[in-house]
Amino acid sequence: MSRFFIALIVFSLLFLIIEFYAFQALKTITNNKYVKIIWVLAALAIYINLFYTLYATPRSAGQTIRFQLAAGFLLTFLIPKLVIVIMMFGEDAVRVVQKTVSFVSPGTTQPIASRRLFVSQLALVLAAIPFTSFLYGIFQGKYNYKVLKYQLSFEDLPEAFDGFTITQISDIHSGSFTNPEKIQYGIDLINKQNSDLILFTGDIVNNKADEMDNWIDSFKNFEAPYGKFSILGNHDYGDYVDWASKEDKAKNFEAVKEVHPKIGFDLLLNENRIIEKDGQKIAIVGVENWGKGFNQAGDLEKASLGLEKKDFKILMSHDPSHWEYKVKNDDFNYHLTLSGHTHGLQMGIEIPGFFRWSPSQYVYKQWAGLYSEFGRFINVNRGFGYHAFPGRVGIWPEITVIELKKGKSNT
Repeated sequence: MSRFFIALIVFSLLFLIIEFYAFQALKTITNNKYVKIIWVLAALAIYINLFYTLYATPRSAGQTIRFQLAAGFLLTFLIPKLVIVIMMFGEDAVRVVQKTVSFVSPGTTQPIASRRLFVSQLALVLAAIPFTSFLYGIFQGKYNYKVLKYQLSFEDLPEAFDGFTITQISDIHSGSFTNPEKIQYGIDLINKQNSDLILFTGDIVNNKADEMDNWIDSFKNFEAPYGKFSILGNHDYGDYVDWASKEDKAKNFEAVKEVHPKIGFDLLLNENRIIEKDGQKIAIVGVENWGKGFNQAGDLEKASLGLEKKDFKILMSHDPSHWEYKVKNDDFNYHLTLSGHTHGLQMGIEIPGFFRWSPSQYVYKQWAGLYSEFGRFINVNRGFGYHAFPGRVGIWPEITVIELKKGKSNT
């Protein structure tokens, strides 16, 4: 039996249990047969669509838009049902305890006939929160671009760069795009920041270079007087699809790299560039992808050839685990690191200044936003695009604007 069919059986059993519990809640609050029929048919349609998409899509195609939509709608319906299951299972557990106590000490407990109805109603109300949130995330949230601005101070910043502005974007994932007007809105918003420098920190595609074919004209219109620089992310190497040959994979990789100059970006492959202003300079260092558990082609030493420890350096490294395990402790002193990769998992809760949570935080110590240690900063951009799940819930697409200031460090 193939691995696909084993996985199909396991997940089918899991989904069946979830659906059974959720349906019990529905039956408790309504006897309307049409509501029940619609509930069952909707569930069947979602599961059939997902399994058919998985079966019919070859590995060589990667994560297609159809797969993303199938997975997205599955999550939209499944997560709310998990909320219902947790509530109903909890109520069942209470009933078991009560019956056990009643058996041991008759008359000491009294069943509450309306409790299951109340719990079922409450479960469905609570389930409506993730349901509507996921629908919003799929249809609108992924275009809810946020401009986040930071002002960072460094004592050793060259005076000429006091007030210098940088716009960072990351994780375009062009293979997921479906709405040119919304994407153009995001691009226009980037240009409206009027930054001195634009830096792109990797993952221009999901897997294949031709994903950018329809978007070259849109992304080549970025404007920045001191240049536009970019690096590669883990998805740019084509590691997540099956290729007919090693030669085809290598050809695609070269094509991905060629996309960057087509949109006006200088792609840094373990190398650096000097930005000069009024006779002073800072260095932009760009490494290939280096990630814990991912491709580790990044070479800091090679990327920094020709630079000195005293030079002010901005490092572009796609995966923030590089900063955690290598960069922040490097004696060569990289003042500011710009990363992406995590997307904040595209779902979570962020209340600025009060509360932040995402499943991403259980994988990455630096999962979204600005962090500092040892007088050095890293910004983890939440990403411009989206991947796998075709939406964003609570973790919105991000355009970062950083203003450099000369002065006492604000780490």
